[in-house]
Amino acid sequence: MKDQTAPHSQHQASDAERSVTASGNNLANSRKVFVKTYGCQMNVYDSQRMADSLAAEGYVTTDSADDADMVLINTCHIREKASEKLYSALGRLRNMKNKRQADGKDLIIGVAGCVAQAEGDEILRRSPTVDLVVGPQTYHRLPQALAQVREGRQVVDTEYAVEDKFEHLPAASREQVRKRGVSAFLTVQEGCDKFCTFCVVPYTRGSEVSRSVAQIVNEATKLVQAGVRELTLLGQNVNGWHGAGDDGREWGLGELLYRLAEIPGIARLRYTTSHPRDMDDTLINAHRDLDILMPYLHLPVQAGSDRILKAMNRKHKGEDYIRLIERIRAVRPDMALSGDFIVGFPGETDEDFEDTMRLVRSVRYAQAYSFKYSSRPGTPGADLPDHVEESVKDERLQRLQALLSEQQYAFQDSLVGTEMDVLLEKPGRFEGQMIGRSPWLIPVIIDNEQGEVGDIIRVRVISTGTNSLVAEKLG
Repeated sequence: MKDQTAPHSQHQASDAERSVTASGNNLANSRKVFVKTYGCQMNVYDSQRMADSLAAEGYVTTDSADDADMVLINTCHIREKASEKLYSALGRLRNMKNKRQADGKDLIIGVAGCVAQAEGDEILRRSPTVDLVVGPQTYHRLPQALAQVREGRQVVDTEYAVEDKFEHLPAASREQVRKRGVSAFLTVQEGCDKFCTFCVVPYTRGSEVSRSVAQIVNEATKLVQAGVRELTLLGQNVNGWHGAGDDGREWGLGELLYRLAEIPGIARLRYTTSHPRDMDDTLINAHRDLDILMPYLHLPVQAGSDRILKAMNRKHKGEDYIRLIERIRAVRPDMALSGDFIVGFPGETDEDFEDTMRLVRSVRYAQAYSFKYSSRPGTPGADLPDHVEESVKDERLQRLQALLSEQQYAFQDSLVGTEMDVLLEKPGRFEGQMIGRSPWLIPVIIDNEQGEVGDIIRVRVISTGTNSLVAEKLG
């Protein structure tokens, strides 16, 4: 941990993709923390664990920075302009902190996550009102860093051994778990050794490290006992998870899923994000054998051109990916596929892009995420020649997204008239509605008299919305 003698400082974050809430003891005199989360499910999970750590320090979470005693911005470094988004938020927080100090109050500002890991001291240099910077592998040391902040120091804590984090993950209380809902994330693996040339993850999250079977089963059991019905296993390369199994053999993710399915009370299992090179036979067969393993798989391919896949260092070809999808659908015909696509990677020609369109037509996605390539400093892709013009990227992205949207709506339309089990999660946007989660992650709207949060009910789909289904309860 690196300490720098300097006065307290802070900032704000308000325009983020997600806000994560959790609570400790709801005391009137408790300090409040606002956690703003950018990025992936792993960041959401990390934000929840940071809230758990701070609960032991007397903090309860709040949904607004306006009444917070501490603001944490949990950052993502995958997309372009992540740093600009952070510094814009910190500028707003600086103004908030200055106003607080003029009124004789204070505001602690912290930056966490992948931008914190990548930029470290630079954050304090550009935004001296920040109090602490913690990387994604060191947030479990947040209470110790906070203690030093209260002594008047700025703290940068980004040096790590990932195993330490897994050994000291704070446990959420049963009350905290219940307030988060009936679905929960559970990190089983972190880091990535694939070194795709466009990706910063190996540099911000480190090499692949897997949690032990005992740690995972213990946390999963506690979550289920607290009322969680559905668990999503997380990892930057989740199907690269491996560990010593209960039988003394080396297990992969497939064996782990079979073990988790034995936990009494668990109703649903999912996992994300996967790499095509790590989909082994045991994992594929788990989709055949485990009814509680949902028929939805996020399996990014990124491009359809073998030449571009090689430049991306994906180490598989487009045809390898298509054959893998065929094997998966052979054991689970109702499998819905989700993917990631990058258009305009350096050197991508019109023919390369058409290869991607052909792959999409072949696979038929239920959902997908698509982006224009953005150069990430420090990655090999940033040094490649033949960068594609922005106007060309724009045109290709529009065409790809039109095709993906067409496939998404076709998949949703195919569900009209079918029956499915839906996990009820929360009240709907309008009175009289409840929102449930289908096996394929599509939100399902039903009448709120048809069940309670946590129930799994049988429904028939009667219509579709843009990104949702409308259903009625059977029986």
